[in-house]
Amino acid sequence: MPRTLAEWLAYQEGVNPRSIELGLERVREVWQRMGAPAPARRVITVGGTNGKGSTVALLEAMLRAGGRRVGCYTSPHLLRYNERVRIEGREADDAALVASFERIEIARGALPLTYFEFGTLAALDLFARADLDVAVLEVGLGGRLDAVNIVDADAVVVTTVDMDHMDWLGNDRDSIGREKAGIARRGRPAILGELQPPAGLLDALATCGAQVERAGRDFRVERHAQGWRWQHRDGTALDLPDPALAAPVQYANAAAAVAVLHALDVSGALAPPLALGQAAADGLATVAVPARLQSLGGNPELVIDVGHNPQAARALAEWLAQRRYARVHAVYGALADKDVAGVLQALGPHVHHWHLAGLDHDSPRGLPVGALAAALRQTLPQAVSDAHANVALALAAARAQARPGDGILAFGSFFVAGTVLAEPHA
Repeated sequence: MPRTLAEWLAYQEGVNPRSIELGLERVREVWQRMGAPAPARRVITVGGTNGKGSTVALLEAMLRAGGRRVGCYTSPHLLRYNERVRIEGREADDAALVASFERIEIARGALPLTYFEFGTLAALDLFARADLDVAVLEVGLGGRLDAVNIVDADAVVVTTVDMDHMDWLGNDRDSIGREKAGIARRGRPAILGELQPPAGLLDALATCGAQVERAGRDFRVERHAQGWRWQHRDGTALDLPDPALAAPVQYANAAAAVAVLHALDVSGALAPPLALGQAAADGLATVAVPARLQSLGGNPELVIDVGHNPQAARALAEWLAQRRYARVHAVYGALADKDVAGVLQALGPHVHHWHLAGLDHDSPRGLPVGALAAALRQTLPQAVSDAHANVALALAAARAQARPGDGILAFGSFFVAGTVLAEPHA
């Protein structure tokens, strides 16, 4: 067997000829061979197009503030694979991951697993050994056929539904919503974080018999000068501080996180009671998640974000509209399966100079800079831009051209954000 974590990850990329293979049969069979232990006393699964990572981080912070032992599984990672598995706020170390991969390898026999399926099973395995109160699991792609869905969640959150991964999930919000509804279970809470979820999502949840709670209908956000109020239709009202995360959309993510904890608390599933008001307030004040409008400081200010689809780009545009930058320099790279034109259209009015970066050396799915530049010319013919083979060169160009009072926004992919985070910063 491979010995180091790096060797294991390289090995996993070759076990299955497909990097993505949706379906639960193989991964469920391996999990059953491993005994299929419960990963925690309670499980919350978080799906959606955007906002999943932030919502997981908010849930983790609130639950830990309430005295619960928590494990979180997220993907992809920015700098280290270990980021994907957190237990009590700490990343899993190499030795723990390697030991888990060895157990998975023995159990799988001749069954092929993808890289993501190995990681999902490792997270579940390590959580099951950690005596956790709550495991918070982020769906990788879609929901119904994602490996995370081998676990029957006690409650789920669907943050948003928008156009992404269309090759796998469908070409409209209704189709994508039906796939995301697949993580819900009959008689258990399903929290919807956006105000206008697609009919396909609502229909699928009604068919499966989940207990649906919708933002704007069953719970709502009222912002005021001292923070904001979360209010539920049952009369529960919590006055809370602003989230420590920057984007305006974080209020919706925070409201969904509070809603799922409220639903579990009311049902007794989190017994003893969580003292939700204090736990939520403390969690909101301390939550941190990298590369979600994360400022790296400086003047010009450098900000990174993993936003990579039109919905995320619209949220970035809303945030930029509130800033007072003299000019905005965008460092942008994308994967080939993303709606680049939709991203460019959303951000075009706010960006003064585009510094385009090729990602074809970072991922087989990475878009070469020539193709990205062609998309920019077609979508925004008047845009000012330059093209670079990689993110490091694009960032260097942005830094060279930006002046005090400007802002540099590096976004478009986890590969962009990870590269910028790894760069030295003054």
